Amino acid sequence: MANRIKIKKGLRIPLLGEAEETLRGRVTSEYVRICPEDFHGITPKLAVKVDDAVKAGTPLFFDKNHPEMFFASPVSGVVTAIERGEKRRILYIEVKADNTIQYEDFGKKKVDSLSAEEVKKAILDAGIWFLVKQRPYDIVAVPGKEPRDIFVTGFDTVPLAPSADFILNGIEADLQTGLDALAKLTTGKVYLSVSPKITNKGLREAKNVVITEFDGPHPAGNVGVQINHIKPVNRGETVWTLSAPDVALIGRLFNQGIVDLTRTVALTGSEVKQTGYYQMVIGTQLNSLFKGNVTEGISLRYISGNPLTGRKIDADGVLRAYDRQVTVIPEGDDVHEAFGWASLSPKRYSAGCTYPTYNKKYRLDARLLGGPRAIIVSNEYDKVFPMDIYPEQLIKSIIAFNIDKMEQLGIYEVAPEDFALCEFVDTSKLELQRIVRTGLDMLRKEME
Repeated sequence: MANRIKIKKGLRIPLLGEAEETLRGRVTSEYVRICPEDFHGITPKLAVKVDDAVKAGTPLFFDKNHPEMFFASPVSGVVTAIERGEKRRILYIEVKADNTIQYEDFGKKKVDSLSAEEVKKAILDAGIWFLVKQRPYDIVAVPGKEPRDIFVTGFDTVPLAPSADFILNGIEADLQTGLDALAKLTTGKVYLSVSPKITNKGLREAKNVVITEFDGPHPAGNVGVQINHIKPVNRGETVWTLSAPDVALIGRLFNQGIVDLTRTVALTGSEVKQTGYYQMVIGTQLNSLFKGNVTEGISLRYISGNPLTGRKIDADGVLRAYDRQVTVIPEGDDVHEAFGWASLSPKRYSAGCTYPTYNKKYRLDARLLGGPRAIIVSNEYDKVFPMDIYPEQLIKSIIAFNIDKMEQLGIYEVAPEDFALCEFVDTSKLELQRIVRTGLDMLRKEME
């Protein structure tokens, strides 16, 4: 029987627009865009040029510092554009997709018969190593560093989170193959975290892993919280992290011999008329998903990801590399309230019970409802931060870039997503996720 850890601190944000557990179909687009900025910690160097023909699995670019780390095209077709920004930074690579996807053949492989180096090389050569991330620094894992342990999170607790049972249904064999491959890559253990509500046999009966149940509100589903409660990261140690659907993508490579980056994505949000699940490859343009299916006549916020940590996109934006959720909520810039701060309207929601609470779900918009100011020490972060870390003190040490304090306060364990709830309840309206991201990048540059 799996060990169970009860998470008491946190917050369930009751939003309208949870995805109906129905597969609505497959979404395709004429053009697919891959954005190198999704893959934190790498310096991209192009492996293709405009007018090159590619297959699904053909490298589009690689990491300058680790040339063996390729990033695969999710579709076959022709490279039509390479968009650059300031200092010639690559913003995206655009591929005009074929009607029928052609795949590079990497050959089916039996994981049990492969060595650790052969497993690693197979994932690197196929261009899907980006699915493996590492702590510290929350970056794409450095292939040359051996992880102490590997942590796989099998569920999500973010607002409007997609159902792990639904997403993993039918791909249990790929999930187990992926877990077997990960077990080859560490001399430590592979820890798989699940929710008590999970019924998927691929998770419940997984082999070669240590299964732990986490029960509680968000951020119980964050891998950082799970690491902190199972086996924290100390200075000099490296652990790798993945989500269960990404593990299944790795397993699919070994079972089918191809790079198939198809995700089952939840369409969520209060402004979506018909929620549900859709299959699509990463980089797919989402305008066909929104057309005629969102509220009209108001300003909308389109998000690739969830409302707390997702990335703002345009109506014709694309599915970003790590996302399994697309959300549409009101922007709120067309809302004008007289004495809104003093309102007792049942439409208002407050995490700190500033307003009366109602047993209902809310239609929240993207407004800050306040301006940035100095940090107010009120222990509000502690109420929603279940890690054995002092969040306010850590944020202050990052702002001051005090390396000694940052290390003492647990900087190596955290990622920006771990502070998303703190940012949500923060009366100071600070961009805590951006602060943490900047601190991690500066620390990595200083230490490495």
